[in-house]
Amino acid sequence: MHLYDLTRFLSELSENNNRPWFIMNKPRYDILRAEFLALVTELIQELVKFDRQVAACDPQKAMFRINRDIRFSADKTPYKTRFSAGITPSDKRRPSAAGGPIYYFHIEGNGRLLFGAGEYLPPAPRLRAIRAHLVKDATGFAKMLKNKPLRATYGDLQDEDSLQRPPKGIDPDHPLVEYLKRKSFFVRTEADLQLDAPDLLVPQLVRGFKDASALVTWLRGVPDTFEGQ
Repeated sequence: MHLYDLTRFLSELSENNNRPWFIMNKPRYDILRAEFLALVTELIQELVKFDRQVAACDPQKAMFRINRDIRFSADKTPYKTRFSAGITPSDKRRPSAAGGPIYYFHIEGNGRLLFGAGEYLPPAPRLRAIRAHLVKDATGFAKMLKNKPLRATYGDLQDEDSLQRPPKGIDPDHPLVEYLKRKSFFVRTEADLQLDAPDLLVPQLVRGFKDASALVTWLRGVPDTFEGQ
């Protein structure tokens, strides 16, 4: 993939985020999107080597649309200024009630790469199920948190939007109460793109996603429902 061309396009889009500019530059976008599809296709093929559950993921469906949903947003700019994809076994990039972890990455116009894995702001039924499983499998969760590749690449689980107090029914003295307050069970990190070495991008993402496999595996062990939900 031509990363210089992609970051230049995204940078220009951020300065001209309007429909006339986008239509004028649609041929550029179409070429870049086709290249991004090829990248996502290769990435899935490599991920299958350690996570066979994503073998059926459709690369087309894994890619997020560049159009923003502005119906309920104060920001009416029509386009996202990044190329992004989310890889799951079910092709569902947005959380359903059943939920499930995702491998996610995006490329920004400033040359930054963000990637991570897990469940970001899962819907309420799924979040309750994760918390209930954490209480039931506190030992397994604590072991997952100590996983060396996970800690080395990502540090701790992100704590954005955490509750100030424990959720209803949760023991405030539980040893993992700070994690029970989380609204997301997700890890992520950022890096500068190696613009002059595009062939290194897929291997970099594969390593990063493999390092998050302990979290992905634990989340896949969460039952869909628990008694009392």
